[in-house]
Amino acid sequence: MLDANIKQQLQSYFGNLTQKVEITAYLNESDKSREMLELLQDLAGISDNISLTEQRDTAERSPSFKLNRPGGNIGVQFAGIPMGHEFTSLVLAILQVGGHPPKTSEDIIQQIRDLPGEYHFETYISLSCQNCPEVVQALNLMSVINPNITHVMIDGALYQDEVAEKQIMAVPTIFMNGQHFGQGRMTVEEILAKLDTGASAREAEKLNAREPFDVLVVGGGPAGASAAVYAARKGIRTGIVAERFGGQVMDTNAIENFISVKETEGPKLVAALEEHVRSYEVDIMNTQRAEKLIPGDMIEVELANGAKLKSKTVIISTGARWRELNVPGEKEYRGKGVAYCPHCDGPLFKGKPVAVVGGGNSGVEAAIDLAGFVSHVTLLQFDDTLKADAVLQKKLFSLPNVKVICQAQTTEVNGDGSKVNGITYTDRATGSSHTVEIAAVFVQIGLIPNTDWLKGTIELSQYGEIIVDDHGMTSVPGVFAAGDVTTIPYKQIVIALGDGAKASLGAFDYLIRQ
Repeated sequence: MLDANIKQQLQSYFGNLTQKVEITAYLNESDKSREMLELLQDLAGISDNISLTEQRDTAERSPSFKLNRPGGNIGVQFAGIPMGHEFTSLVLAILQVGGHPPKTSEDIIQQIRDLPGEYHFETYISLSCQNCPEVVQALNLMSVINPNITHVMIDGALYQDEVAEKQIMAVPTIFMNGQHFGQGRMTVEEILAKLDTGASAREAEKLNAREPFDVLVVGGGPAGASAAVYAARKGIRTGIVAERFGGQVMDTNAIENFISVKETEGPKLVAALEEHVRSYEVDIMNTQRAEKLIPGDMIEVELANGAKLKSKTVIISTGARWRELNVPGEKEYRGKGVAYCPHCDGPLFKGKPVAVVGGGNSGVEAAIDLAGFVSHVTLLQFDDTLKADAVLQKKLFSLPNVKVICQAQTTEVNGDGSKVNGITYTDRATGSSHTVEIAAVFVQIGLIPNTDWLKGTIELSQYGEIIVDDHGMTSVPGVFAAGDVTTIPYKQIVIALGDGAKASLGAFDYLIRQ
């Protein structure tokens, strides 16, 4: 199942195993069982430290497999074949069960060890979901470190009866001890914050003890990472505080316009950005949400946990988020058929009719991707023509199971109380109202800047963007901004990187002139 090149790479990785790894496969007579067995046999054949045993129809879910150490009590299980985006989760789990130390701080490891009680996690994923691996890897790590924690990854496409029974319409969806725990991308720090109620206060105390920075970057996307690197290279005290390092790029699938890199994926690019930032003396404060900016000779940034960080200059690079429809039913059915990531949630609606709202590149790309496995796609576009690139439109109109409706103003997302069953729009040319029966709607109508926390403090444009000058300076002395959160045109990764560098140089120039 694995080709020679992958086996050669895995042989190198598995050379880091210091303990034996036992794989127990729970199989039945299905094709998926045979496929899983082939994968596990390939893995066991790569290293003498990996063994494989088979059991037939003895587990709650077949096919599935568990990882453990001889005589150990590690609760890592995969109910599905972890290929695609989840292959890395499998490799990391084998390495960690086999004794290879994780790239996680000792503070986090100790916090996991100290958790009281027992926690049994189930994560429903799709193999095309980019958000899912982070959750799977976080919970697998916790299961390796703490014997009172177990975790099973469940492929929703393979266990569709469970998905239907639990009405799961978005991934990743996490259950803990049989109860809904969370949905969407979550880091190990975020999971711990929900389990360890005292963690937030302890973290706030640590943050309050930080010495003032010369440059404090707020936001961890491409602009923020670039700003931090440029500041650190000047030899000045640099910090970066972010709700989620990588920002929206973490939710981006294929990236094909990043100059010098023909093709990559969002999470891979973010990993490279973070590695670059960490190669310098940058104080990275992740999973921290900024809530208030307090100008002054020493600028303060107040966080959601109550901590206050001080700095001589601040660079705001909080990016943007998906724009919402703001129509009845959208919030009520979010995660129940209303979705914003077709790559993540699309496979849950295989063979069903769906709608896409938005006729730009993201909307048309979503419709093309979805058309490959749903029964039908209805694309609703507010304007009288699509705005996507010509090459994308040509592909879209070649698909037999896609219908494009222009001059369509979405007015309501319909549902039966538990899930989406339709979408209503008004024909802007005639004023007539129409309803399309669907199982899900994917909203792709652009971005809105993350500046709610800055209103009344910094001058914003009519669209809520931070107004900046040629050096990235805002209306507040010592406060700069960069990337999608600003008025710069063309929201692109490569532009955000350059904009972050410019704002950082502007901040340094400001510092040496004070």
